[in-house]
Amino acid sequence: MLLALPLPWFARWLLPPVRHASSAALRAPFGDRLDRVAHAGGRAAFGSRANWLVWLAWIALCVAAARPQQLGDAVQPPQVGRDLMLALDLSGSMREPDMELGGNTVDRLTAAKAVLADFLDRRRGDRVGLIVFGRRAYALTPLTLDLASVRQQLEDSVIGLAGQETAIGDTIALATKRLRGQPAEQRVLVLLTDGVNTAGLLEPKKAAEIAKAEGVRIHTIAFGGEGTMSLFGLPVPMPGAGDEIDEATLREIASSTGGRFFRARDTAQLAGIYAEIDRLEPIERPGQAVRPRIERYPWPLGAAFALALLAFAWPQRRRA
Repeated sequence: MLLALPLPWFARWLLPPVRHASSAALRAPFGDRLDRVAHAGGRAAFGSRANWLVWLAWIALCVAAARPQQLGDAVQPPQVGRDLMLALDLSGSMREPDMELGGNTVDRLTAAKAVLADFLDRRRGDRVGLIVFGRRAYALTPLTLDLASVRQQLEDSVIGLAGQETAIGDTIALATKRLRGQPAEQRVLVLLTDGVNTAGLLEPKKAAEIAKAEGVRIHTIAFGGEGTMSLFGLPVPMPGAGDEIDEATLREIASSTGGRFFRARDTAQLAGIYAEIDRLEPIERPGQAVRPRIERYPWPLGAAFALALLAFAWPQRRRA
């Protein structure tokens, strides 16, 4: 826009003059008077005071169009929050209907989704990522402040999406890789499973050693009922169902990495566990420093408007 400053001069001095036709296309009774004014003006009019006001108005208008700005003082707002990676088991055992939610019997995955959704609703300033695992582990969302996307991916997750088996070791390894770029005090994994490690390349204890070396703190949640089914309204134990969770391994994973082990047998206990995780000390880290931009174009724009009005009124004042 500043390069447009000399355009009026170029238009006046470089363009060829208008050639008058031999015969006028329009005759007016005051045509001779207009010709005399035009001949009397010419280049002398360029130096008149009114024209200088027009030039100054043009310069001020170009400066305003260039949008001058002033940088304010640097501001570095504090940001309080944590970086949490959530790992959710989607193996076939999560289909077990031994949970109660709102007075209705539901499967384990439905109950876990409800509690996790409430957990996400209470996040303020936290970055959360979501990993689902079965036979393999997949990162559905990276660490992000867009918790609505995390909640949507959680809602769309279904049993068997990652396979029917349980790869706890590979899940820990994937979460460790995702958290490696974060400061050591912010590397937290919350792992929820209802089974034992039956798939994957890494053993859970070996993966926990890698996580410990990388400074990842793991909170493990063993989730599942007592293995009972309802028969004519009475709870009947299911043979072998209560021994599906490898609590000893999950407890060792948590203790070796500085985390905590939790056992949830119903949705109320699971909600209490996430409430306890929610009470972890938040980590205060500075946000990205920004310098606010202060717009200054109104000043030259106002000057251009005032100069244009003055140039318009000047000839009338001269005639008065």
